[in-house]
Amino acid sequence: MMRKGTLLLLALSLYLVSWEVGAELSVKMVGNTEVYKADFAEIRCQYNFSENASMVMVQWFVNGPRGKRIRIAYSDLITRSKDENTNYANRIHVAGDSGEEILTIVNVELSDEREFFCQVDGLAAGIEEGRFHLKVFDPPELPVIEPVHNGVSVTDDSPSKIATCETSKGFPQPNITWYRNHSLLSHKNGQVHVITLVSKDSTGLFTVQSELQYKVTKEDKDSHFFCEVSYYVPGAVRTVESKRVNVTVHYPTTKVEMWRESPQGLVKEGDTVEIRCRGDGNPPSPITFSREQHPDEELEADNELLVLKEVTRGDSGKYLCRSLGLDSLDYEDVVGDFQLTVHYLDPAVVVPKDSEVMQKGENLTATCNALSSLETKTVWSKNGVEIKKGNVLHLQDATFDTAGHYHCEVTIPSLPGLHTRGSVHIIVQGIPQLRDVKKEVSMSEKVGKWVNLTCEARGYPRPIVTWSISGSPDWREVVRKETEDSVQTVMTLKVSRDTVATCNATNKIGVDTKIYTISSIPIIGTTLRNTAVDNSGVIIVVIVLSILLLALLGSILYFLYKKGKLPCGRSGKQEIINPFSTKEKTNKDDIVIEMKADKPENSGLLKGVNGDNKPPGDQ
Repeated sequence: MMRKGTLLLLALSLYLVSWEVGAELSVKMVGNTEVYKADFAEIRCQYNFSENASMVMVQWFVNGPRGKRIRIAYSDLITRSKDENTNYANRIHVAGDSGEEILTIVNVELSDEREFFCQVDGLAAGIEEGRFHLKVFDPPELPVIEPVHNGVSVTDDSPSKIATCETSKGFPQPNITWYRNHSLLSHKNGQVHVITLVSKDSTGLFTVQSELQYKVTKEDKDSHFFCEVSYYVPGAVRTVESKRVNVTVHYPTTKVEMWRESPQGLVKEGDTVEIRCRGDGNPPSPITFSREQHPDEELEADNELLVLKEVTRGDSGKYLCRSLGLDSLDYEDVVGDFQLTVHYLDPAVVVPKDSEVMQKGENLTATCNALSSLETKTVWSKNGVEIKKGNVLHLQDATFDTAGHYHCEVTIPSLPGLHTRGSVHIIVQGIPQLRDVKKEVSMSEKVGKWVNLTCEARGYPRPIVTWSISGSPDWREVVRKETEDSVQTVMTLKVSRDTVATCNATNKIGVDTKIYTISSIPIIGTTLRNTAVDNSGVIIVVIVLSILLLALLGSILYFLYKKGKLPCGRSGKQEIINPFSTKEKTNKDDIVIEMKADKPENSGLLKGVNGDNKPPGDQ
C-alpha cells in the first residue's frame, strides 16, 4: 500500500509542470463534532482553488501516540483508498466529488475522540490542511442507591451514613449530587459530608461511587433521600434520578396516637375492626389496650394492633392504649384513646307478611321498615325492576298483572355495605281471563296446511285449559307452559275441512272461551283436472250407450219387419221389398200389408229399407 502511495505521489509531481503558478487553495472542515459511542460520524473536508486544478491529492490523518500523525485514507480525483494497517481500515468510508471529501466513521469508539486532519495537496497551489475535533459520548447506566438498613439515631454526635449511590459505564465522567426531599445537600461541617470515588475500566468508561453522611433529626423519619447523576450527551447535559429511599431514624417516645386501620369509612355490625396504636418513638415501646369502662382489664392484642372480629353495636365505646415509656427520659406512661361507633341495621319487617290473597279490583297497602342507627332508604321492586321509592307500597284496583313477588330493600346511603331485604307474595284471585282481546277468530287456510293455534289464560286458582276440535281430525298439542297463575298452550292442526277449534279455560271461579273458525280452501288446480277427466269419461260412456241403443232399436225394427207387424203409411196394400233379397221384384208369397184409408192421420207411407218413398200409383 505504501508503494502504491509513493507511485501516486510521483505521478502527482509530473503534473507540477503543468500547474499554473499563482493559484490559491483554502480548506474548511465541517460535520457532527459530537456523537454517541457505536453511532457513526461524518466529517466533511471542503476545499476550494482560485483556479481549476488539474490534479488534487487529499489525505486523512489522526493524532497517534506521542503526537505522531497516522494516515488512515487518501484520494485524488480518480481513486480513493484506505490504509489497511490502521484501526480505521474496517470502520471508515471515503466519498465525495470535486471540491469536497467526506469521511464516514461507523461504530464509533471512545478512542475516536481525537483530532482528524484533512490535508489537500494542490501541487503548484501548495498544501493546506484543516483539523476537526471529534467528541464521543456514552451515557452511564441508571444510578443504583442503597440505604443503610440498621437505622441511624438522632443522638449520634457526628453525621451518620445514610446511603451509597453508584453509576457506571459512562463517558465522559458523570457527576453525582445528593438531595433530601428535593433540597440539594452540599458539604457542611458537622451536618453533611459526601465521599466520592472514581474509577475507569479498560475500555475507558467511568464508574462513580458516592456516599452520603448526614446528621438526622426526628423529622427525618419521613424524609426521602435520592441521588442525581448528570452526564454529557451530544449538545446537552442530561440528568437522571435514583429511586427515593427512607432510612430508619431512632428517637424517644413523647406521645402515642390511635387510629382505626380497617375498615375504611363507617363501621357496621359484622365487620372486623383493626385499631392501631403507635408511639412517636422509634423503636416503639410496648403497647397495651383496654376499654374506658374497664381500664384495668387488658385486651388481647398483637403488640400495637387490636383486632375486634365480627363487631356488634355492643362493641361501641372508647378504647385506650398505653405506652410503657421505657425509652423516654422520665419513664412516664403515655396514653392515647379512640372512639369506636358500630352502626347497625335490623332485618326488614314487611306487612303483610309472606303472602296475601287479593280479589280482582281490591286495594292493598304494604309497608317495609327496618331499625337502624343511620338514615335509611327503601326501594320496592318487582321482577328486578324498581317500582316505588319509600317504605310504603300502595296496590290499587288489583288485576292479574298485580300478582307476583314484591321485594323491598332497605339500605343506608352513607354505608353502602349495610342493607336488608324483605318480600311479600301477592296473589290475585279471579276467573280465567284470556290474554287476547278477540274471543272469536276467523281465518281461511288451504286444505292440507298445518296451522298453529295459541291459547293463553290467566287466573287464580290456575285455570285448566283444554281444546275442543270439530272438523279436521288431525291435530295435537305441541306446547304447554304453566306458571303460578297462567297457562299457555299451542295446538297444531292440519286443515282438511271447515273446522271449529275451541279453547276452554276454567277454574273453580269461572270459565273463559276462545273460538277459532277455520274455513278450508280447496286446492283449485287439482279439482279442475279431476273434473275434466271425469267429464270426458262420462261423454265416452254416453256415446257407447247411444250406439248400443241405436243398434238395439235397429234390430227390433228388423225383427218386426220380418214378422209383418209393421203398419204401412197409406190405405190399400203395399209390397215391402226385402232389402236382403236378391230379387228385383217380390212374388206372391211376399208380405203384403193392407192399410185402411178411413183415418187420414195414419195414411203415412212406410219408408223402404232402401230409402225409396213412392206414391201408390207407382207400384
